[in-house]
Amino acid sequence: GTDVIIRPIRPEDAESEAQFVRELSDESKYFRFMNTFQELSQEMLVRLTQIDYHNEMALVAVTNGDGNGKQVGVARYTTNTDKKSCEFALVVADDWAGRGIGRQLMHSLIAIARDRELEVMEGQVIASNARMLKLMASLGFEVSVDSEDNSIKRVTKPLHRSG
Repeated sequence: GTDVIIRPIRPEDAESEAQFVRELSDESKYFRFMNTFQELSQEMLVRLTQIDYHNEMALVAVTNGDGNGKQVGVARYTTNTDKKSCEFALVVADDWAGRGIGRQLMHSLIAIARDRELEVMEGQVIASNARMLKLMASLGFEVSVDSEDNSIKRVTKPLHRSG
């Protein structure tokens, strides 16, 4: 019953982004960053909240109708050097997992990437992250084993209108 707003991240979201990551479980941090740490560095925080909207997008899911509430999820992509594909990342707060927030974030992110005429969205998912792999498959991503590391799955989705 809680309203959740999805909107582009803003530089003033730095503290809520830091708090969001701080509150993720070690497993969620590892699944998202392929690393475990307690705090985002200031440099990383700036990179995550002060984005180049031409080449990347980051959407946050926040509680409260005014869009300034608690951050409960984030999805982002960065355009690859070929300018035709992008790599995404997604994480939802542990206590909000399984409520459809990741799916909504990804639907919005995919729509923006299509509008920007990107052709392919791809990502890396740790093979043991069954929930994320299930979500990606349900969104039409092809799942394959990374050729360089069998503990990583590659997920790829063509973004043409029929896909």
